[in-house]
Amino acid sequence: MRILTASDAAKAVVRRNNEEVQSKGNFAVFEELFADDFVDHTTQPGTTPDKAGVRKLYKYMREAFPDFRSEIHWQLTDGDRVITYKTYYGTHDGPFLGIAPTHRKIHFESVDVMRVRNGKITDHWGVGNLLSLMQQIGGWSPPTAPTERT
Repeated sequence: MRILTASDAAKAVVRRNNEEVQSKGNFAVFEELFADDFVDHTTQPGTTPDKAGVRKLYKYMREAFPDFRSEIHWQLTDGDRVITYKTYYGTHDGPFLGIAPTHRKIHFESVDVMRVRNGKITDHWGVGNLLSLMQQIGGWSPPTAPTERT
């Protein structure tokens, strides 16, 4: 019989957030998993660094990409922090950062660190490859090289 360690329990909380909230839009589970005093240390544009801000971000992503889902590649723990490397997938069927729906399939990588205490997510730090996402929906293209004058 395997005993569930604190690290295993913390990973399960973060995995449940990825599977139930981010990938399925189950916001009842969001309320269960996120601490009321949650702090996002790397907020996204138009959000606040609290529980309400991350709820707004998750809902915004699901409106822009209704089939939004994550695939976890691996997770590591360091004390009460869970590091997750994952890829997000979806279809751009709603406005995103001022870009009208393109109906294109997208994917981008992300690394998140979430602190879990007493079964609740209390903190978040993360980096997502938003440049790749913006390129895929036509929101950014590389600048052209200047033409040479003769």
